[in-house]
Amino acid sequence: MALARVVAVDGSSPRELGAALAVNEDGEVAGSVSGGCVESAVVTTALEVLASGRPSRCTFGCADDDGLGVGLVCGGALDVFVEPFPASGTDAVVTELVRQLRVGGRVALATVVDGPPEGAGALGASLLVTPGCPSPVGSLGAPQLDHVVVRVAGEQLEAGTSTVRRVGAGAAGWPEGLDVFVHVLVEPPRLVIVGAGDVSIALAAVAKVLGYAVTVCDPRPVFADAARFPTVDHLVVEWPDRLLTRIGTTLGPRDAVCVLAHDPKFEVPAVAAALGTEVGYVGVLGSRRTVTARRARLRDAGLGDDALDRVMEPVGLDIGARTPAETAVAIVAEMVAVRTGHRSGTSLRDGSGPIHGRLT
Repeated sequence: MALARVVAVDGSSPRELGAALAVNEDGEVAGSVSGGCVESAVVTTALEVLASGRPSRCTFGCADDDGLGVGLVCGGALDVFVEPFPASGTDAVVTELVRQLRVGGRVALATVVDGPPEGAGALGASLLVTPGCPSPVGSLGAPQLDHVVVRVAGEQLEAGTSTVRRVGAGAAGWPEGLDVFVHVLVEPPRLVIVGAGDVSIALAAVAKVLGYAVTVCDPRPVFADAARFPTVDHLVVEWPDRLLTRIGTTLGPRDAVCVLAHDPKFEVPAVAAALGTEVGYVGVLGSRRTVTARRARLRDAGLGDDALDRVMEPVGLDIGARTPAETAVAIVAEMVAVRTGHRSGTSLRDGSGPIHGRLT
């Protein structure tokens, strides 16, 4: 196949660095690099790359005024790097990449996206870096390049973000340097849902659409039933605080915990356990009266204001949600807003009055 990836973005763009589209020899397509604006042109380029065996970098800017030209209608620009995949000599890189992704590992795939057509630092040369591994799989063709790129890849792995870095400037053979795309591929963010009620069913389904790995936990097997949650990654019949204590060290800023149990004996221990982790989002279902009573119990459990300020309760954005499905949309919208820092919407936590929308 040919693999097309976004390696540079300027201004407004529908997709981020690393957005990918794959095309096989039969013209079958998977993925997207622009949400539709330039897909046809990228597919054409991908088929040309498959035929020639040579990678190509393309730039797409604004569409023509009449809207018929190939380009981005949003006014930005993006660069797409298209390469045969696997490329010649990268079998070991691809094998290790697939292995790491299958086990949920975090990896950085570094690829030369602007360089000479052949030799050291050639266009399309790649190496793979995994956390804790002292040496990469693959090579860019020169030890000095590998050394620099492995260090950059390590920094990006720690940050969890992709980047393009110019390296080797001034060195023999690369007077202007090479552009290397360090593509960080991480495990999906995780959502732990405490309680297996109707809102949890809807939330699990919506979160899966957004790419979350979803765990539902409830100590009552009659509710934590696989028939009720056919799409979740893990269905756990256990006291939620025990689960959160056991997996707590693996939860990070990209992850979320939603406590939807509607039962104090589940809620308070679960919230306390969640606040003992580095999880980025903790949301709890309940009316404003319930929130007041629960906060008192959490303070009795030893939690201070700094910890309680992390809790989004009542959970969700104020969109007038009434049904379980609408409530799930409000919750995931708030999860995204908290993760990205775009808090332009009003959270129910920051408002007053009834939390359900009034029918008109």
